[in-house]
Amino acid sequence: MISLSEFYKSVFGCKVYKVAIDAGCTCPNRDGSKGVGGCIFCSESGSGEFASSRRMSISEQIEEGKSRIMSKLRGRSGGRNGKFIAYFQNFTSTYGNADELCAKYSEALSCDDVVGIAIATRPDSLGEKILDFLAETSQSRFVQIELGLQTSNENTGALINRCYTDADYENAVRMIKSRSPKIHIATHLIFGLPNETESDMMNSVDFVLKNKTDGIKITVLYVLENTRLAQMYFNSDFSVLSKDEYFSLVSKAAAKFPDDLVVHRLTGDPPKSLLIEPQWTCDKKKVMNEMRKIIFEKK
Repeated sequence: MISLSEFYKSVFGCKVYKVAIDAGCTCPNRDGSKGVGGCIFCSESGSGEFASSRRMSISEQIEEGKSRIMSKLRGRSGGRNGKFIAYFQNFTSTYGNADELCAKYSEALSCDDVVGIAIATRPDSLGEKILDFLAETSQSRFVQIELGLQTSNENTGALINRCYTDADYENAVRMIKSRSPKIHIATHLIFGLPNETESDMMNSVDFVLKNKTDGIKITVLYVLENTRLAQMYFNSDFSVLSKDEYFSLVSKAAAKFPDDLVVHRLTGDPPKSLLIEPQWTCDKKKVMNEMRKIIFEKK
């Protein structure tokens, strides 16, 4: 397995930081075309708490995001020499008017020090025009598509109201790879979803590896305020994973990873102002250091 920082450095030759931006999209299971309310764990901002305001232009969002990152890096050796990936993070960032979205992707790529784009989306929301645009763009610029699968268990998928199927994911991967093998596909999974067993979670890992994802992102399930998941939690419908339980699951998952798999994330970064549980995730630096020792130092 390869860490994301190692992968980006191999591609760009320098440190690369992701700038979260908002494309102004919604989701098909929020606007009624497939469902309402969104996934039960998703916050009101569509998991984009760290993005700038959608009222700003894409260029303005990127400049604000770059400044925010650089302010955190002051005093760090080499930190100010890095480049940036424009990360269209929240809601479904391929869902909307294709021409307008492609223009936003192009605007992001035109910004100073932006070396590529990463787009978070659903497997059922990749239209032909956007796919063709991203495939063409990938011939000269770095393009990453992050597919939110969460689980390969269809019963859990229905419970969390994702409103798409495993077949949608398989089809999305095929469509992307058939258009351009240069597009980097990252797949997001969540460990600790209600009613899921260790076997379910390992099956999800096996499923995405079988489909030849280029990268993987695994996070523990967060219970955030003002979500339907929070209501379930307070009703004692499920319990969250402890740190030891989560680390054990991730270790077992990592044992399955092929050498060329890019590990985007094995820990999350929940918004502390909204987080109900698990509270052990609040100490991000400590969790990341412990995870790094468990996973990458045992390669």
